[in-house]
Amino acid sequence: MKSMIKSFINGILTIVPIILVFYVIYKTFLFLDGLLGNSLKPFLKEDYIPGFGLLTTIILITLLGWLSTKFITSKIIKLIDHLLERIPIVKTIYSVIKDTVQSFLGEKKAFSKVALVVIPGTDMRSMGFITSEQVEDFYSPLKDHVAVYIPQTFQVAGFTFLIPKDQVEIIDVKPEDAMKFILSGGMTSTSKQKGKGLK
Repeated sequence: MKSMIKSFINGILTIVPIILVFYVIYKTFLFLDGLLGNSLKPFLKEDYIPGFGLLTTIILITLLGWLSTKFITSKIIKLIDHLLERIPIVKTIYSVIKDTVQSFLGEKKAFSKVALVVIPGTDMRSMGFITSEQVEDFYSPLKDHVAVYIPQTFQVAGFTFLIPKDQVEIIDVKPEDAMKFILSGGMTSTSKQKGKGLK
């Protein structure tokens, strides 16, 4: 009986993560495919092939990216960008989305440096990610501070702290390993690396 229970638990530990991964991939595929797929289905009807919407989305994004480098279209895109940044409320939403996308895909990627910060009044440390080293651009008196994003365990929410540079320790850990470690509540182990200061 104990052997059967052990086998059942091993089965759960092995199969459940695999099922959940495929489920997430499947749901992500349906979402991305539906972005343009829902608009194409009424025209193609029975000829619509699952994945065609996703393929069309990729082609359209690539085409728009190519057009954004051309003289006339780049001027139009810059004009739209300028207008969106001047409309009240819309400019806030637009700037947040724009900066977030650029932080992950742009030249200056955020979440590329893993940091340890000391919790005031304790010997405990919290792990986070450097999201900005130019906080003075936001508020000049904080020129000696950096922005550190601390994710919460088991969710995507988190807190952004503005911390003096000399109180932040950059550690040599891969961002993806650090994120897994934090989101799993420390259950996912990472390789031990030496820390280094922030310049």
